[in-house]
Amino acid sequence: MAEVVDVSFEAADLRGRTFAGTDFVRCRFDEAVLEDAVSTAVTFTECTFDGAELTNSLHRRSAFLNCSFVRVGLRGVTWDGCKMTGSTFWECRTQPMSINGGDWSYVSLGKANLRGLDLTGVRLVEANLTGTDLTGARLGDTDLRGARTGGIVLAEADLRGARLDGFDPRTADLRGAHVDLGHAVAFGLTFGVVLD
Repeated sequence: MAEVVDVSFEAADLRGRTFAGTDFVRCRFDEAVLEDAVSTAVTFTECTFDGAELTNSLHRRSAFLNCSFVRVGLRGVTWDGCKMTGSTFWECRTQPMSINGGDWSYVSLGKANLRGLDLTGVRLVEANLTGTDLTGARLGDTDLRGARTGGIVLAEADLRGARLDGFDPRTADLRGAHVDLGHAVAFGLTFGVVLD
C-alpha cells in the first residue's frame, strides 16, 4: 500500500478522482473539492477535511481515523462499510447522506442533523451524539453502547433491535419512537414504573 505522509492538498481540485490502496497520514484536504470522488480501501489517518466539499463522493471500505470534518459539504455522500473511529464532524451539511454499516465508534457527531438516516447495523459505541437530531432515523441493530446522548432527538425513530446499554431516556426526545419490549421495560424502570 502506498503511503502519503504530511502532504497538503489544501484547496486542490480533486473532483471525480479515484483513490485506491493508499494510506494518507496527517494530510490536509482543507477547502479541497472532492465532489464525485471515489475511495476504495483507502486509509486516512489524522487528516483534516475542514471546509472541503465532498458532495456525491463514494467511500467503500475506507477508513477515516481521527480525522477532522468541520463545515464540510457531505450532501449525497455514501459511506459504505467505512471505519470512522475517532473522527469529528462539526457543522457539516449532511442531508441527504448514506451510511451503509461500518464502525463509527468514538466519533463526534454532536448536534449533527441526521434526520431520516438509515443507520441499521452501524457501530456507534462511545460516540458523541449529544444534541444530535435523529428524527425518523432507522437504528435497528445499531450498537449505541456507551454513546453520549444527552439532548438527542429520537422522535419517530425506529430503535427496535438497537443496543442501548447506558442510554438514559430521561435526556432524550423519544416522542413517537418505535421500541422493542426490552427497551420499553428498561425505560419504564428508569422512570420508576412498577411492572407487575
